[in-house]
Amino acid sequence: MFSQRISSILAFIAAFYAAIFVTQDTLAQEKSIIIASTTSTKDSGLFDHLLPLFTMKTGIVVSVQAVGTGQAFDMARRGDADVVFAHNKSAGQTFVADGYGVKQYPVMYNDFVLIGPESDPAGIKGMKDVAKALKAIKDKSATFISRGDNSGTHMFELMLWNKDVGINIQQLDGPWYRSIERGMQATLHMARATGGYVLSDRGTWISFKDRGDLQILVEGDRRMFNQYAVILVNHNKHPNVKQEFGQAFIDWLVSPEGQKSIANYKIDGEQLFYPNADDPNA
Repeated sequence: MFSQRISSILAFIAAFYAAIFVTQDTLAQEKSIIIASTTSTKDSGLFDHLLPLFTMKTGIVVSVQAVGTGQAFDMARRGDADVVFAHNKSAGQTFVADGYGVKQYPVMYNDFVLIGPESDPAGIKGMKDVAKALKAIKDKSATFISRGDNSGTHMFELMLWNKDVGINIQQLDGPWYRSIERGMQATLHMARATGGYVLSDRGTWISFKDRGDLQILVEGDRRMFNQYAVILVNHNKHPNVKQEFGQAFIDWLVSPEGQKSIANYKIDGEQLFYPNADDPNA
């Protein structure tokens, strides 16, 4: 009789603590968000710097799916993310206009850079016109490595070829132009291995360690401005979206605290991103 009572008490205690752990785990899962993001915010190390600060302040855990801007918007359209962090303003505007996003908030910027080998077979080093530099690469049939992954960087590269150089590069795809359907880090690795040219966001380039003889050859063209923005996925389209927590992340990013945290992120003293949430023209 006594042993049965003890067993009942122990079973009750075990069930009680199990319920506490399950509740805590459920709460942790509920107080979380998924961000569909461009790869550069992760590859550059920015998220490793920002997200612990945000979680410490709010208790909201952030999971990042770094897939490139095009795939990030696709994820969000399916309802597989709560927030989109991307760097293609027109794609963001379309996403919101189609009802999938609530509002596009500017967050920060940096720029794109054209990188190539020290030998520079196309002779573009020091050029200030990126279109002329790309045309020189084509005219010399010098190896160019394209991400080819529908990312923000890839879309910007195609725009330069098509609009500014005046070439439909996808139709003229030749042995010198290699589209590899990979992220920025992998594309930089391929450029190093092949002695090719490559367009990169500056943040990923600064954080990239295995450079070999690659170097920045063209920079400073105003067309290479690179704006980042964040968008809350529309709860009316996807009721599973964690609207409150997603908006809390956005509010923190564009707050003075979030903006300062972005500005404070540096590698070897070099700032990677410049906050501009308060710029009405961004």
